[in-house]
Order: sequence, then C-alpha cells, then structure tokens
Amino acid sequence: MPAPLFTFDTPADLPTDADCVVIGAGIAGVSAAYWLARAGQKVVLLEKGRIGAEQSSRNWGWCRQQNRDARELPLSTKSLELWEEMTADIGEDMGFRRCGLLYLSKDQAEIEGWAKWGRFARGEGVDTRMLTAEEAAERGAATGQTWAGGVWSPSDGTADPSRAAPMIAKGVIKHGGVVLQNCAARGLETSAGRVSGVVTERGTIRTAQVVMAGGAWASSFLHQYGLAFPQASVRSSILSVAPGAEGLPDALHTAAVSVTRRGDGAYTLAISGKAAVDPTPGMIVQAKHFLPMFTKRWKSLGPGGLQAWKAGFETRKIWALDRITPMERMRVLDPTPAKGLIDMTLSRARALLPALKALPVQATWAGFIDSTPDGVPVIDTETGLPGLTLAAGLSGHGFGIGPGVGHLVADMLLGRTPITEIAQYRLSRFNESQWGKVSKF
Repeated sequence: MPAPLFTFDTPADLPTDADCVVIGAGIAGVSAAYWLARAGQKVVLLEKGRIGAEQSSRNWGWCRQQNRDARELPLSTKSLELWEEMTADIGEDMGFRRCGLLYLSKDQAEIEGWAKWGRFARGEGVDTRMLTAEEAAERGAATGQTWAGGVWSPSDGTADPSRAAPMIAKGVIKHGGVVLQNCAARGLETSAGRVSGVVTERGTIRTAQVVMAGGAWASSFLHQYGLAFPQASVRSSILSVAPGAEGLPDALHTAAVSVTRRGDGAYTLAISGKAAVDPTPGMIVQAKHFLPMFTKRWKSLGPGGLQAWKAGFETRKIWALDRITPMERMRVLDPTPAKGLIDMTLSRARALLPALKALPVQATWAGFIDSTPDGVPVIDTETGLPGLTLAAGLSGHGFGIGPGVGHLVADMLLGRTPITEIAQYRLSRFNESQWGKVSKF
C-alpha cells in the first residue's frame, strides 16, 4: 500500500515559458523550486504523479548530523536551520522538531566507531554526546535492557515524511511558482547545444534552465542525452504501528531495529540497511560502479525480484517524446514490501520496546532507494548539457538534507555564494580514478 501522504490538487494549465523548470517533486525538487521561487524566479515544478509520493514519503523522517559522511555534514547542519526557516516562511506544519536522536548499542566496536566520528564532528561544531552504560540505560529506559553505551545528538530531529514535500510545494506556490501534478516531463528540447525547453505530456515549456530532481528516474532520463550518471536502487520495506505508546524515545536507533515517532503519534519501524536488490537494466550496465558498495553491504542486502525491472525507472531504452513514456506508465513507484522483512521488523521492535506489543500495524509500504556509488548525492550544473542541472542520488539519507540540496541548486543557478562547498557533489567525480578513495572523516 502507499505510504501515508498529504495530498492537494494543483492546476492543470501548462505555462508556455519559465526561468527554470524543476523535474520531480520529491524533497530535493520541491526545495529547489521553493528557493528559486523565493528568489523571484519564474519556476515550474513538474511531477509525473503526486508530490512526494515516492521515496520522500517512504523514509524514516530523520534530519540528522549524527554519523553523516564528512562530505555531507556541513549541508546537514545548514539544512537543520533551513527546515526552521522554511517552516516559518511557508506557515505550514512540516512536522520538523529538534527532538534529538538516540543511538544505543551493546557492541563496543560500534560504540568506538561512533566515538571516532564524534571526535571529528565536535571539531566541526556538532553537538554529539557519548553515553556511558548508565546514561544509555537511563535514556533507553523504555527498552528495559542494559546497554554498553550510546550517543545522544540533541540538536538533530525529525520531520514528517507525509507532509514535508507537499508543504514545501505550497511554499513554491506562495512565492509565485507553478506546481503541476500528473504531468510527466518526457524530455528536453535543445538549441545551439543547450537546453531550450521541456517537453511534457501536455505540451512544451520554453526555458533555458532545467533541474533534474527525479530521484530513481534520474539516470535513465540523462541516458536519453548520452549522459552517464551511475545510479542503482534497492527496495526497502517499512511499517508503522498505530498511536498509543507513551514514554518512548522520539527517534531511536539500534542494530536490531530503529523506531521513529510520526506526526500522528504512530511509530515508524525499520531495520537500518536491510533491503532487497531488484535487478534492472541500468543496474546491470553500471554494476562495476556498485560492486564495492554491494560487497560491503552484502550481509544487509538480499536478492529481490522483478518489481524494479517491470517498473521501468532504470531502463536503458531511448523513448520517443511524442509517445507515452515509462514515467506515464508508472506514475508512482509503489513496490510491494517484503513480508518476511516486515515480520522481522515488527518482531524486533516489539522485543525492543514492550509498549509496542499492544499496538496494531497501521500500514506497511516499500520504496526504491536510489544511491550513487559513494553514497553521496550529485548536485551539479556541469552535467555535459548546458542548462541541465542534476540533483539526485540522495542515497537513502537525503530527506533531512533536502532543504539544503534545494538551496545549493538555487545558489548555483543564481550565481550566489553557495551555502556549503560544492566540489564533493560534482558528477565528474565518478570519472576520476581516485574518487573511491575519499575518506569519510
């Protein structure tokens, strides 16, 4: 079944022109459109299905600095501020709260890894606090278990995946932008070697700037123009239980299971890193890029089925712009969750937090998490086609940094000083022989 999602209707009329067209209304796309519209740009945001209906509503909702890759840490820190700024400006509840994130562990090696990251992060101004066994037991009292230690990150928080992208889209409209749902972007028109328009299923929009923020669809879209973007997806399975539990941490991670309080008082349950690998044509072609990542994660990844192949989002085929495209055949990626993983997750969560035993399952869902080979997104104007900017490959931890990704896109297109360094997000890094050797911290 689909993940919980707030929906609202948008106009059907297609503008004839725009300063910028953003393709994809997930968290990255709506944020890019918002910051551009707020800067006075004439923006059109295109979504083939519903706003936020794919991975942006299917994640945990964590907005964290804790345990971030060093290349993402400045962006995640800035994004926490932007969540607050956007909420105040838009005037809509996105569920953002700095509730703090709690990590508990019985594995000393894991704790030492967190401590190593913490020493680095505190030097970057991050408030991350190691917990002794006694402190971990106190903060994790709801588990009734003893712990070797843990981490408390008080300035981190969560937002509501069911509301965030739709509410930011309302912010786009507030600042004069146009938002279109059920309107797929079939492709691009070019003139003199650069972007000159976007061809949609309803007609063409003249524009010199396009942002591709299509999530799992980005690689196949760029492939239409001979542009290489290494991207692969895995299928995660998540569930939520009904409201009713009291005294639980708002956001808790353990090796066995992670639990997050939702805006309606329900709890999202998931196992970090557990996913199914559904083969696709794109994954097969780009397998060499992802072998190191899949090898490293082989204990967490299991064989999948043909769901992704049939969905068509990583196709290597070239489609015609005057015919129905894969995006119109599959308006929303809504894969079937793995029942065995759902059952395991529920069992582990109830064992960890006894208060959950009395709560019925509210919903189950799955999502395709698109990743780059190094697990860091691409945010770049230098894609190989002038006028086409890429903001994709958020790699399963992009929800929290979505506002910052969008701000960076606006900075690049408007010639402003970027809010963070941008070199680590360049697409060209995958053409460099040393890219895989970049240190995490």
